[in-house]
Amino acid sequence: MSTTRRRTKAPRTAPALHPNRAVDAEVRRAWGRLSAEIRACRRCPLGDLRTHAVVYRGGLAPRVVFVGEAPGAEEDRTGVPFVGRSGRELDRAVATLGLSDEDFGVLNTLKCRPPGNRFDPSAARTCRPYLDRQLELLHPEVVVTLGARALAAIDPTALPMLSAAGRPRAHGGITLFPLIHPAAALRSRRLRERWERDVRVLDQWLAERLA
Repeated sequence: MSTTRRRTKAPRTAPALHPNRAVDAEVRRAWGRLSAEIRACRRCPLGDLRTHAVVYRGGLAPRVVFVGEAPGAEEDRTGVPFVGRSGRELDRAVATLGLSDEDFGVLNTLKCRPPGNRFDPSAARTCRPYLDRQLELLHPEVVVTLGARALAAIDPTALPMLSAAGRPRAHGGITLFPLIHPAAALRSRRLRERWERDVRVLDQWLAERLA
C-alpha cells in the first residue's frame, strides 16, 4: 500500500485537528470522569469477570476513531484496546494512513472481555451510553467500525458486513467508514485481500476528506 501522499499531508509531527479542544481542561476532566466511570462499572455480569475494563488509546482530539467489537485476552490483561494480534494488524494499517499519534484513537463497543471472546449483545446495549459519550467527547471527523458487530452497534440499519465494508456512509450525524475486523484478515487469504483493498480505499478517501 502506497503511503507517500498521505504521509506528506499528515506527517507524524502534524498538529491535532482540534488544537484548542485538545488542551481544553474541561474536556480532559470530562474524559477522566468518564474513563473512571467505565473502569468502575458493574452494570452487567462482565464487570465481575474482567481483569481490567478497556477504555481507549489515542489522542483526545482525533481525526479518526476506530471502533472494534470487544476486548480479547491481552486487552483484558493490559486494559488497553487492540494490543494483541488484531491490534498489530490494525496498527500496520493505521501506519499506511499517515495519521499522527494524536490524530487517531481506538476503542471497543464492549468495555469488558466476554467469556470465550463471545460477543454479548446484552452487554453491548449496556455499554452503548459509554460509547456514545466517548464519541461525543472525542468528536472525530470519521468513525471507522471494525467488524459486523461494531457496525451494527452504531448503525443497525447498515448492510451486511461484506457489502458495507469500504463504503463511507452517514448515520445519525456521524460519518462511518466500515471495515471488516482485522482478525478476519488473519484468518484467510480472501479476507486479507479484502482488508488490504478496503484500507487502500480508506487511505484515498481520507486523503481527500482530511486534506
